Amino acid sequence: MEAKFLDSIIFRQNKQQVVPSNQTIANWAQNLLNLIFPERGASTNYTQEILKGVFFELKEELQFILKSTKACKKDHYKDIADAFFEQLPEVYRKLSTDLASLVDGDPAAQSEFEIIRCYPGFFATAMYRFAHELYMLDVPYIPRIITEYAHTVTGIDIHPAAVIGEYLYIDHGTGLVIGETTVIGNHVKLYQGVTLGALSVDKSKSNTKRHPTIGNHVIIYSGATILGGLTVVGDHSLIGGNVWLTTSVPENSTVYHQAEIKIKSS
Repeated sequence: MEAKFLDSIIFRQNKQQVVPSNQTIANWAQNLLNLIFPERGASTNYTQEILKGVFFELKEELQFILKSTKACKKDHYKDIADAFFEQLPEVYRKLSTDLASLVDGDPAAQSEFEIIRCYPGFFATAMYRFAHELYMLDVPYIPRIITEYAHTVTGIDIHPAAVIGEYLYIDHGTGLVIGETTVIGNHVKLYQGVTLGALSVDKSKSNTKRHPTIGNHVIIYSGATILGGLTVVGDHSLIGGNVWLTTSVPENSTVYHQAEIKIKSS
């Protein structure tokens, strides 16, 4: 190999920011999910004292991850870990609403156990909710690593900065994209292939509202694309499959893609 090529690798190595491996971070998030939803396969023989000990271990592991990034002020990683775990009951409550939305809304769902163990939408939502709390605590890198891990294993891409309400329902989910500045209300149903994206990917648009706002009790069917920071979908609206939408629609709207049917003459 050419010395210049090897030198370029050494240069990148020397300037890189120290962050634990993606798998270490993903394992921490998964272990936390397994603990709060033991249906995923974790032990169900916990006592309160044992649970306290396990939560303490997970908090210490989060502190290690945060400290290793060297992106926090001195000893601030302890405050961040404490704040995250203080919010964990609220995260669990929101995840319980997401679970309820799938139990109540999906005719194929037989039980909570099936959803917790099998549904990629629930897994991706859980990873998003963990990542979002860390994002709100100004933690760099780690939130995106968590949601990108979920993206890898589920095909569901949710940016940790997106603001998502309660009772989120993601069915199937493959190819679903929820962009950074998306705002989603309560009781929203999203199907596979939905894109909540930006009209422009120009770098100058950073730090602006680029992605749509979705109201409460909205259903968006598979393949629909909704773009733009000024685009608002009003409450109780239904967006049909394969719709391309770049303008706002009022409450109680129904938007369909009009398919053209041609009958071949003999």
